[in-house]
Amino acid sequence: MTVGIDKISFFSPDEYIDLAELAQKRAVDPNKFIIGIGQTQQAVIPPTQDAVTMAANAADQMLTAQDRAELSMIIFATESGIDNSKSGAIYLQNLLGVNKYIRTIEVKQACYGGTYGLMQARDYVSLNPGAKVLVVASDIARYGLATPGEVTQGGGAVAMLVTEQPSILSLERDSQFMSQDMMDFWRPIYASEARVDGHFSQDLYRDFFKELWQRYKEASGLKVNDFKAFVFHLPYTKQGLKALRDILPEASEEQAAVLLDEFEASRVFNKRIGNLYTGSLYLSLLSLLKNSDDLVAGDRLGLFSYGSGAEGEFFSGILQPNFKAGLVSDQVETLLAKRRKLTIEAYEQNFKTALAGSTDRYLDPSQDSAKFVLTGLKNEQRQYIKQVN
Repeated sequence: MTVGIDKISFFSPDEYIDLAELAQKRAVDPNKFIIGIGQTQQAVIPPTQDAVTMAANAADQMLTAQDRAELSMIIFATESGIDNSKSGAIYLQNLLGVNKYIRTIEVKQACYGGTYGLMQARDYVSLNPGAKVLVVASDIARYGLATPGEVTQGGGAVAMLVTEQPSILSLERDSQFMSQDMMDFWRPIYASEARVDGHFSQDLYRDFFKELWQRYKEASGLKVNDFKAFVFHLPYTKQGLKALRDILPEASEEQAAVLLDEFEASRVFNKRIGNLYTGSLYLSLLSLLKNSDDLVAGDRLGLFSYGSGAEGEFFSGILQPNFKAGLVSDQVETLLAKRRKLTIEAYEQNFKTALAGSTDRYLDPSQDSAKFVLTGLKNEQRQYIKQVN
């Protein structure tokens, strides 16, 4: 049985900052952000959006009424959870109008959670022919104002529908994975911003990739020339480029040029959205599918997932004959075209007003164009509504 990604959808809020302007405000050479980090813009998350609303806004755009009736499971991957007990998937089920005879679960392992959810969905569908599983990776990357990690903030959600006979990508059963107890990135329960050892984390990412790639080659018998493209978790896009360059000496000159071209296609969207944590790899996949002119059915894609703390996985997928059909038409392009640029001062004020604490509070959603929004806190319960635009 062929199982994999049948549909994929994305959402990020409609505000952003220009990173050249942020660099000037922080007295940094703009090329350090634009070239050195590989980012040009960064999504700004208003108080009226959180991991739940972004997940709902992403999934809603791709699910049909039939999908909602037939879903067997929702797997919600996030490290921006809103409750230490209740799963974000429960909220998502309600907002999307999904049938109640369904499993709903939230998973966490830094930026790796989305990949774990995808693999669990694949295995569930394989054991239950005809089943459909919704996997959503939704996060808000927060490091703090004027911190070294500020340039790698961002946020959004990627939703994927996993089925048999998928339209987009069949998932091979060739994964290589590993875990090690490392303190390169973490966020204590009491903190709203992440802690990170940036250089250590960058080195671990590349070390994990090289070790898993070597194990993958030994187990599968495949080589770099067997792949049309490599897709990476992109906390910032230069990180993936560095990892790709680590294995380019194994490729022919012609193949190396192809892989570099496809990588550029895979980071078009990420450069303008920023870090999605659990969703970054899958926004990169979506960017590749939308921006490459050379992909054809049967192409093998290699995907590298990394979550600090640390866990990694390398796996592959095969493009299906009608892979464009599983994409929401012009979705990301339209979103990017309609976004409003904020001043750095407005972005800083926004950062400070995110919903926190236990005090009742009303948030005005009138400036938020999204369908699903957060309107505040009442009796320590988040208040979500569906707007009619």
